[in-house]
Amino acid sequence: MKIFFATAFAALFLFSTQTQAADGMEVLESDSDMAGTIDRLLSALDDAGMNIFQEVDHSMGAAGAGMELEPTYLVMFGNPEIGTQLMQCGRSVGIDLPMKALIWQEDETVYVGYNSADHLAERHGLEDCDEVIGQVSGALENFASQAAGQ
Repeated sequence: MKIFFATAFAALFLFSTQTQAADGMEVLESDSDMAGTIDRLLSALDDAGMNIFQEVDHSMGAAGAGMELEPTYLVMFGNPEIGTQLMQCGRSVGIDLPMKALIWQEDETVYVGYNSADHLAERHGLEDCDEVIGQVSGALENFASQAAGQ
């Protein structure tokens, strides 16, 4: 009976941590608060010469609609040279460009999430594009890691 409860608890824990991320989304836990995580992401993007196209404070939007939402912040960014190379491999990837990073808080924990480059390649059938997918993957991992303090 103890084994059953231990197994059930482990399964519940596993499923609860996996539900944080949608299919194809990479998620890191930040060692900082929302403001610190956002600042580190913006600094990492700036240091890499990325264009920051838009910042969206979803929580503020919710408040404007008279609703509550825990802190949720989206940053849309990119590099037109890399984005163009991706679209040359498959134009439909343009629906997922510019790249995005989502920072959100659940209870006291802050997360950084982004769509994996491999997921985008699979979703849009990007073939013969391994080099640019590798560059995008490395850059996204780097930006998220810096934002999360890892």
